Amino acid sequence: MAATAAPDAHAPRAALRCAAAIPSPLSADFDALRDELRIPADFPDEVTTAAAQAAARPVALDGRADLRDVPFVTIDPPGSMDLDQAYFGERDGDGYLVRYAIADVAYFVERGGPIEAEAWRRGATAYAPDKRAPVYPQSLSEGAASLLPDGDRPAVCFTLRLDARGAVTTMRVERAVVRSTRKMSYQEAQDEGGLPPLDEIGPLRIALEQERNAIRLDVPGQEIVPDPASPAGYALTLETQLPIEGWNEQISLMVGMESARVMIERGAGLLRVTAPTWQPALDEARHAARVLGVDWPADVAVDDIVRTLHRDDPHHMALLAAIQRAMGRASYAAFTGAPPADSVHSGLAAHYAHVTAPMRRLCDRYVLDLLCDATRPAGAVAKALDDLPPTMAKADAHNGRFEHALVDLVEARLLEHRVGETFDAVVLSHHRDSARIQLAEPPVRAAVPDPAPPPGERAKVKLRDVDARARRLDFALAPSPG
Repeated sequence: MAATAAPDAHAPRAALRCAAAIPSPLSADFDALRDELRIPADFPDEVTTAAAQAAARPVALDGRADLRDVPFVTIDPPGSMDLDQAYFGERDGDGYLVRYAIADVAYFVERGGPIEAEAWRRGATAYAPDKRAPVYPQSLSEGAASLLPDGDRPAVCFTLRLDARGAVTTMRVERAVVRSTRKMSYQEAQDEGGLPPLDEIGPLRIALEQERNAIRLDVPGQEIVPDPASPAGYALTLETQLPIEGWNEQISLMVGMESARVMIERGAGLLRVTAPTWQPALDEARHAARVLGVDWPADVAVDDIVRTLHRDDPHHMALLAAIQRAMGRASYAAFTGAPPADSVHSGLAAHYAHVTAPMRRLCDRYVLDLLCDATRPAGAVAKALDDLPPTMAKADAHNGRFEHALVDLVEARLLEHRVGETFDAVVLSHHRDSARIQLAEPPVRAAVPDPAPPPGERAKVKLRDVDARARRLDFALAPSPG
C-alpha cells in the first residue's frame, strides 16, 4: 500500500487528510478502526478536571524572560489549533537572528500528576482524517498551552544567531513568556512573501543539508478529495507542499540539531536516531522508478535522485515514498555520559533531537526540561529519561499501525468498485510465495502470488477481489494475451 509516514524530523502531522466532508462509508469505517486498534477517545474525568484547573492558571513571568514584545507568528496547516511553535526572524549584520518559541507544556503539566500519567499512556497524538486523539486534553493542547494569538503564553525560547551561510554561531535557551501576534496558514505565509528572512534562511539551511549529503524526503501525506467520476465518490491525491513548508521545517530541524549538540556537550539527553539505509528496500525503490517513469541511473546516489524529484508530480512522490521505506528504522536513544555509538540521524547526517512538538509528542517536553536545566538528571528525572525510548517506541508502533490501516482502508474502498479490472504494475521483490508489486495508477502497493516476473519487470495484474473491512486487496497476474 502507499506510504503513510510523515517526515520523521519535523512535528508529527496527519499522514492522511480529507479535503471535504468524510465520504460515506469511510466515517463509520474510521470509527470501527479506532475501536479495533484501541485508539484512545475521551480522557478520564480526573485528567479532564486537572487539565481545566491547570488551564485556568494565570501566566506569570516568575523569573521567565519577558519576550512579549517579540512579534512571533505561528505557521501551520489551516484549521490547526495545537500550535507548538512560533517563529520570529530578522537580519543581523551579514547573518540572521532567529527566535523560536516552543509551547512550555511543563508549566501546566506537573510531574507525577494525572495529566502526565495519561500522557505517558498515549505517547503521541494519533491522527485520522476526521479527528485526532491528542496527548493532552484540548483545554491545554488547543487552549491554554497552545501558542494562539490571544494572550500571554509560557514558552521555551531558542535564540539563535546564524552567519551569512545560515550556520548557527550561538544559541541560548530560556523559559519565557511570549505573545504570538498572528496565526497563519502555510498558504497565507507563502502568499505574503514567505515571511522574510525565512525565505532566505530556509534555502541556506537546505544548502547546508546538501553539503552533509543528508537525505531529506519531505513526503507529503495523502489527501481524500471529492471525485464525482469515481464510483467511490473520491480520489486519493498527494498534498502539495509549498516552499515555505520546507523553509519552516528547516527552523525546526536546526533547533533539533542544536539541541542534540547541547545535550551531548552536557553529557545527558535523548536523541532521535535512524539506522543506515536498508539496501533491499532501496533496490525495490530503483525497480519502482522504472514503472513510475523516473530515470535513476545506477551511478546516481539516493540523495542526488531525491533532489531531482518534483513534489507536484504524483509519480515522483510515489518514488519518494518507496525511498522512504528504505530509510533505516527510527528510534530514540537516552544517554548519560557519552552518546551511544551509531547515534546519528542518518537521514539528516547529524545528531538530532525531537524538541519542537511537546503537545503532540511526549518526549519533547522532557528534552525541553533538560535543556533548561544544566544539571545532570537524577532521581525521577533520570528515570523518565531511561523510560522514554521504550514508551515512545510503543506509541510510534501503535500509531504507525493505525496510519497504515487507515491508508489500506481508504485504498480498499477506492478500489472495491474496480474488481475485474487490469492494471499496469512493476514487480518490486519476492517474499516467500508472493511478490510485491507497485501499480502505476493509482500508485498503490500490493502483492500477487508467485510465480511472478523477476524484480524490476513490468506486469499486468488483475484485481480479483477486495475485502474493504479486512483492508485486503487480492491481485493476480493477468493472463498473457492469446
